[in-house]
Amino acid sequence: MAKTVIEVTKNSNENNASILRRFSRKIQESNIIRKVKSNRYNERKESKLKIKKSALKRMGRRVEIEKLRKLGKVK
Repeated sequence: MAKTVIEVTKNSNENNASILRRFSRKIQESNIIRKVKSNRYNERKESKLKIKKSALKRMGRRVEIEKLRKLGKVK
């Protein structure tokens, strides 16, 4: 996501509350918060290599458990 810079400068006779209000309005108009919230729970897909490795691990564990079951060490 591209970085967006929002800058608000204080006018001569302006108080802090109005500066904050102006800043928050500019943020809302730029839709930054909506973009961030939409990406908040976005998860990347697992790579094919990682999926294959985890499948091989599961298969190895099953073989090991089956072997122990035949030996009578695991119910």
